[in-house]
Amino acid sequence: MLRNFSKTLLVVACLSNLMLQAQDIHFSQYAETPVNLNPALIGVMYDTRVIANFRSQWGSIGKSYDTYGLTFEQAIGNKKVTKKSYWAVAVNIYRDQAGTAKMTNLSPNLGLSYITYLKNRQFKISGGLQGGLNYRTIDVDNLTWDAQFNGFSYDANRPSGEATPRSAITAMDLGGGINFNYAESKRFLNSKDGNKFDIGAAAYHFQLPRNSFFSSNERLYTRYVAYANGEIAVKAIRLFLVPSIVYMRQGPSSEATVGFLFKYSLIDPTTFTKERKATTIAVGSYYRFRDAIIPTVAFSYDKWSLGVAYDLNISQLTPASNLRGGLEVMLRYNVTPGYGRSVDRTDTKASY
Repeated sequence: MLRNFSKTLLVVACLSNLMLQAQDIHFSQYAETPVNLNPALIGVMYDTRVIANFRSQWGSIGKSYDTYGLTFEQAIGNKKVTKKSYWAVAVNIYRDQAGTAKMTNLSPNLGLSYITYLKNRQFKISGGLQGGLNYRTIDVDNLTWDAQFNGFSYDANRPSGEATPRSAITAMDLGGGINFNYAESKRFLNSKDGNKFDIGAAAYHFQLPRNSFFSSNERLYTRYVAYANGEIAVKAIRLFLVPSIVYMRQGPSSEATVGFLFKYSLIDPTTFTKERKATTIAVGSYYRFRDAIIPTVAFSYDKWSLGVAYDLNISQLTPASNLRGGLEVMLRYNVTPGYGRSVDRTDTKASY
């Protein structure tokens, strides 16, 4: 048994017993990590989208567990009105590190989706695939074992009596999914946009990549995802109701999160001039069952959006965490044909 592997790794182990998916990269603002939610979301909402994510958790218990993400998406050929379908590509990379043993996970991936318009071009159905590497490392020199304690203190020269783990694991990875999208209008950040909805399902780690630092047959469980989210327009008061739900299952662990945000249009954009930039603010919360309440605020200005969330831990770890879970920050830049343009029009000027 590890003695001081790290307090953070102990936290992760405990969380997996609390119905949490703890083996994969994890963000509370899951709608802002679309490729990690479903590759079929690539290119559905925007021509171009770049998202940077940062999350730091469990610093109140031990060395913090830090996660970084960067995603770039690009739609191809969707501006042609006559086209009923188009392709989109994505590049994303996630990295996290936990504990004094510096257990690190690096996941670079390439994604591809195919999007088809359905009735009235307000409906889309898409399918996506994502493939890449799963590279995991650990600092073996920082591991300590029971047998290395002489009864009074730790002695690094004493034999551990344990098998020495490998310092790195490399495996190929593959995931995919489908998504159904409805958008009453392709305009964004406008109080007259109308309703929008997404519903979909995905699976990651099709081929079950290796997951053990020891010479064993342990494999990473396939992660299954199902979700639904939307924006319900209340045009009379320039308000959007933003409900969402996501369920993930990975082996014996599972996670269910529901959220509800109020998004208000502070400034509607001008259609043909640069006089007014679209501006919105969203405030609300997510609830991860039996684990955390997550207050969230997001501010959008023209093509930029900044989101901040904080996990208030309410699980069985609360006596140790004192409600402190993790801070999460998201920064997004996006370009879409919807800025001040009519549905499917390509000959009008954008509002920015």
